Amino acid sequence: MIIYGLAFMITKFRAERAVLPSDGAMVWVVVDGDYGLHAEACAFLAGLRALDRSVNTERVYAGRVAIFLSWCAAEGLDWTAPRLDHLVRFKRWLVAEPLPIRSHTGTGARRYRSPGTADAVLGTMCEFLRFCARHDLIDPGLVRRLHEPRHIRFLPPGYEAGEDEQFRTVRSRALRFATTEIPFAFLEPDQIAPLVAAATNPRDRCLAALIAMTGIRIGEALGLHRQDMHLLANSRSLGCPIAGPHLHVRRRPGNDNGALAKSRFPRTIPVPAEAIGLYADYMHERAHRLTGADVDADVEENPLVFVNLYRAPLGRGLGYQNVKEMFDRLAATTGLTVRPHLLRHTAATTWLHQGTPRDTVQQLLGHASPVSMQPYLHPDDADKRAAVETGAAWARTSAQTSARGSL
Repeated sequence: MIIYGLAFMITKFRAERAVLPSDGAMVWVVVDGDYGLHAEACAFLAGLRALDRSVNTERVYAGRVAIFLSWCAAEGLDWTAPRLDHLVRFKRWLVAEPLPIRSHTGTGARRYRSPGTADAVLGTMCEFLRFCARHDLIDPGLVRRLHEPRHIRFLPPGYEAGEDEQFRTVRSRALRFATTEIPFAFLEPDQIAPLVAAATNPRDRCLAALIAMTGIRIGEALGLHRQDMHLLANSRSLGCPIAGPHLHVRRRPGNDNGALAKSRFPRTIPVPAEAIGLYADYMHERAHRLTGADVDADVEENPLVFVNLYRAPLGRGLGYQNVKEMFDRLAATTGLTVRPHLLRHTAATTWLHQGTPRDTVQQLLGHASPVSMQPYLHPDDADKRAAVETGAAWARTSAQTSARGSL
């Protein structure tokens, strides 16, 4: 296994990218300071891959497990047998310990994990320990102590309690933070055009616009194949009965950039005319840059839509790190704090403010549960003002009637 040297966090244990020698697949592993693999953590991550979790999920989980293992090592604790009071201490440490300073100069504001971020680390830790207990790597009794029965008093939208209310009692984590649901951040519609225009090449403009107009996840966008882009007014010649320009989101393991759609269920998303024009510009640029004697035929024919055009390896699928750098450049140019998921939130928020039904937005976003829509429901001050004014209309009518009666 070949391990790349870019560390996720500089501690006793850290997450690293690696290449499997069997098939060359890019995966994530947890290593110690000498680049020795942590067997149980790597087995846990392999289990995620067996469940077809996305590479982004694997990367995030690897980093969270590394945080837990590093803390145990620093405390001199056996991670396979921590007591509950040890884990309570870990919980406090997650929000009390300052994060590494981002500035290259070594100075800057001190940062801490939010309760929501810390709770996500605790959730992954419990999932990791549960995996180890299920495979007889640690004492199963520990995992039983980490969970307790909880009665669901207020059911979330879409949750079925069962005919006899048998599903109102669930197993809940004993270690958790009481977090407040924070509405998703989003951009105003008039900020999107300058953001797209700030991109310096047709590919980046097409990618940013496509996410903002369709709400597609970044993993889904990077996993798009050219055959998924049905941008004709009528696609029956392609064997597709869906009317109008649209794209297909399909889950395809094995893309050379590791991109994998989060949902296992395929869906279609309509594509507006503005995105079609940007896509045509990008395809023209792609053909120009990938046609030549110095480009292999298989690279030129890469089925992925978004590929490397401006640096080696030319023609390879565009990777997550490339996209992060692209959005960092856009943020620096526009002064906006922008990332792919922010554009997805913007699309969803715009649709809801325009009065699009929630179930339609849920289908467009590819959410399996209506519960996932809750963070998007954040009415702004204008919405609240309009609601109150509408509700008070009776007072104005009553006042007008009284005035007429007194004449």
